[in-house]
Amino acid sequence: MNLLALFLPIWALCSTFLFFLLDARPESTFSSISGPSLLAKREPISLFSVKMEAQSPGLSTVPMVKIVHHQDLNKRILIALIVASSLLGGILMFLSCFWILRMKNSKNSSSKCNEKFDAGNGHSLSPILDKFNSLKMAGKKGSIALMEYQLLEAATNNFQENNLLGEGGHGRVYKAHFNDKFHAAVKKLEGIGQDVQREFENEMKWLTKIQHQNIISLLGYCIHGEAKLLVYEMMQNGSLESQLHGPTHGSALTWHLRMKIAVNVARGLEYLHEHCNPPVVHRDIKSSNILLDSHFNAKLSDFGLAVTSGIENKNIKLSGTLGYVAPEYLLEGKLTDKSDVYAFGVVLLELLMGRRPVEMISEDQCQSIVTWAMPQLTDRSKLPNIVDPVLKDTMDLKHLYQVAAVAVLCVQQEPSYRPLITDVLHSLIPLVPVEHGGSLRLTEPLPSSLHSQK
Repeated sequence: MNLLALFLPIWALCSTFLFFLLDARPESTFSSISGPSLLAKREPISLFSVKMEAQSPGLSTVPMVKIVHHQDLNKRILIALIVASSLLGGILMFLSCFWILRMKNSKNSSSKCNEKFDAGNGHSLSPILDKFNSLKMAGKKGSIALMEYQLLEAATNNFQENNLLGEGGHGRVYKAHFNDKFHAAVKKLEGIGQDVQREFENEMKWLTKIQHQNIISLLGYCIHGEAKLLVYEMMQNGSLESQLHGPTHGSALTWHLRMKIAVNVARGLEYLHEHCNPPVVHRDIKSSNILLDSHFNAKLSDFGLAVTSGIENKNIKLSGTLGYVAPEYLLEGKLTDKSDVYAFGVVLLELLMGRRPVEMISEDQCQSIVTWAMPQLTDRSKLPNIVDPVLKDTMDLKHLYQVAAVAVLCVQQEPSYRPLITDVLHSLIPLVPVEHGGSLRLTEPLPSSLHSQK
């Protein structure tokens, strides 16, 4: 609360009250007098109020003249000043007490937050937590916290291997443990090459501008010597790649969860393509860049290669991951939002079949999932046989056919034949149950629905 903002209207109120009191006195010290005798001759007037009677012939009576004592006027002014000053002083005293009490409560609450410590290393969490909380409350784009390297080093136990979450081309990602309730992921980029610097700057550039429920949140950053660190929100279930191709081989991902993940990714891409101004092409959509939280909500990550859609592609270095790169970008360097749609189609095939985007068929030969699956995706009799064995007999066949049809459109060789990501999203939402963010209402147990389709 601003005290000045409250003081000004109160002062105006007191001034008005003072003016009202002063204005209550007679308009003139003398009452209005009519009569020629007073115009002709005026007797000396006493300082006290007196009654005068005119003896002039021809006038029977003369109006009485009422003289106001100057001390009465002074008393009125003095009383008005005392009342106004007392009123103003009381209000100011009340506001001061209110302000002091409020500041005291604010300091107490912040001191409680600052008293939290990391039980493992004894470092105070107040710097990082205060910055995270202030950013979360402000909700402002373009603002991220500058973190201290020593704090991140302690939270990751000096970047020990047992805290390693994953690694990419230019760095590794570690779990940062601040206390029992607060965790984060720290990406440590190392090296002095232009690619590392560009990835760091790009990640900072886009994730400070972009805020969406299906795009990872950047919480802070740190530059320490040649090392550059980025701090993200923690995603408890890791990447889609680790879920599909890791030790569990996709067993935790039911059909409905996979459709939920597909819809989440499509929503994130729709935001980039349709709602960012100018539109953004992610350029590196793949299962390892799709992260899953504790409820398997999917978020896009790794914006190190993201670019503005429609810019001249001559100066853009050909980048991406084999198996996800659209053919027109790989062969001709043409990059549009349809390049992201192609990569999304490959991810959809991964969800459908549980296979990697590129697989070795011999020592010197590999095959893409698109080339292998395309003939079977359009054959309804063969389609159920190529579905991930984990999903066997768990989905409505009509839904399976629809997902396969969407995937086929997304991976078309010709970009103009691919749908917009908005159209893809609208095609998939009816296949996702309401509780997972879609519009499908399950009216009977799924196995009965499945058997009725066979």
